[in-house]
Amino acid sequence: MIQATDLKQLKEKGISTEVLEEQIKRFKDGFPPLKAERPATLTDGIVPLSPSTIDSFIQLYDQEIKNGLQPLKFVPASGAATRMFKALYQFLENPQQIATLESDHPVKEFVSELPRFAFFESLQNLFPQSDLSNMTSREELAPEIISKVLNDNGLNYGFLPKGLISFHQYPNGGRTPMIEHLTEAAQYARNTENKAKVHFTVSPEHLDLFKIELKQNLQTIEKKSGVQFEISYSFQKAHTDTVAVLPDNEPFRNEFGQLVFRPGGHGSLIENLDDCDAGIIFIKNIDNVVPENKLQQIADYKKALGGMALEIRNQVFQFIAQLEEELSIKLISEIRQFLKDKLHTDLPGHLTDGSLGEQGAYLLHFLNRPIRVCGMVKNEGEPGGGPFWVRNSEGQETLQIVESSQLDLSIPEQKRIFEASTHFNPVDLVCITRNYKGHKFDLLNYIDHDTGFISEKSISGRTIKALERPGLWNGAMANWLTIFVEVPVETFNPVKTVNDLLRKAHQTE
Repeated sequence: MIQATDLKQLKEKGISTEVLEEQIKRFKDGFPPLKAERPATLTDGIVPLSPSTIDSFIQLYDQEIKNGLQPLKFVPASGAATRMFKALYQFLENPQQIATLESDHPVKEFVSELPRFAFFESLQNLFPQSDLSNMTSREELAPEIISKVLNDNGLNYGFLPKGLISFHQYPNGGRTPMIEHLTEAAQYARNTENKAKVHFTVSPEHLDLFKIELKQNLQTIEKKSGVQFEISYSFQKAHTDTVAVLPDNEPFRNEFGQLVFRPGGHGSLIENLDDCDAGIIFIKNIDNVVPENKLQQIADYKKALGGMALEIRNQVFQFIAQLEEELSIKLISEIRQFLKDKLHTDLPGHLTDGSLGEQGAYLLHFLNRPIRVCGMVKNEGEPGGGPFWVRNSEGQETLQIVESSQLDLSIPEQKRIFEASTHFNPVDLVCITRNYKGHKFDLLNYIDHDTGFISEKSISGRTIKALERPGLWNGAMANWLTIFVEVPVETFNPVKTVNDLLRKAHQTE
């Protein structure tokens, strides 16, 4: 199975033969499906925030910043924008008269509303002999316009990452998600010295383009915001790639006989996050941004989630200090009440009648781990994971973000539980990654390695199987202290298709 010629390739990627064999074993054995106990809801695991609670958490967050808290914003930004333009690519493969398309066809909408996109002016400059503000001209030139949007003889959006697509129109031109994230960071992720740290995970082929975008805009953004930005980048690490296999679980090889590896999914970024060190870390996807004039509500909720995370942190640190000093029935009782009220959990059943020493040792171990506060929005049909109660190996119920692929939906009860979910994960996280002594946790110690999944893909027309690592906000954070909080749907504005940019949230008027 593993050939002598593979050893050099494995060494270059930093993957041992043992890890490769483990991956192939995963393909053979599969991943055990999670067993959801029930969906997390507003009355059972998801915390609502009242206006007064929001204000108090914002005050706590602001005070911690004054006390020297150093925030960081972490933005996964390595994905290409190709899927944004899926309908446009399909149109180029089989061009049709725009007038003959159904009224709700995505390409018809794209052409009809073209002047409303932030990149319209740049596109118009590529057609000096035509007036693209004229609908008839746009219909006649539709294939050429779409080609110019996607290909390298035009805007080259088919190659660029989402972070470098012009999303929002301003008086001085379009603004990309990368720059919008800096503008947003200035609202809530600045320290007392008016510095804001933002980390982007990018693909190697896009790094120079991100740096160019930053260089062209940094001075303007810093002058307007009064914030000095410290920008850092990282790549998904080569050793987190996973081998592709054929349907019979034999390694897939290319025409040169080399093993073929694929990126291990966003769960691989837990290593990039682990390399970051800050007092509090905000995580948000690259495409979830709004224009500057619509930021206030988002900034308020970010600070509120930050304040909640810090309140939990402060109480956890206090309990750990007390547990290390002197055990008592009163202390154990106080901690158990805190677990019930704030973390929606309790001691595992087998420990409820255990000795004081057993309970204290368990609570010390349980509390001493990273903390995450996760915003949740009401489910309005968006695809993706949601909040559920899952029982862990120790018999304790835990809150987890679960994807449909992690459940066995052929079991009627699991299907019913999944479909009863009321909320959706918008990837709006606030993380505490330092322990009570101020040292950084090793985040790799808190991954549930049984929560990856296997998917079917195609390479050069051949069917292969791909291995996805436990997702960054799913299994990669499965063993963190977790709090779910309801946030308004208005704070979640992803751009999955190019026409999403036509939504009110992304229009600056």
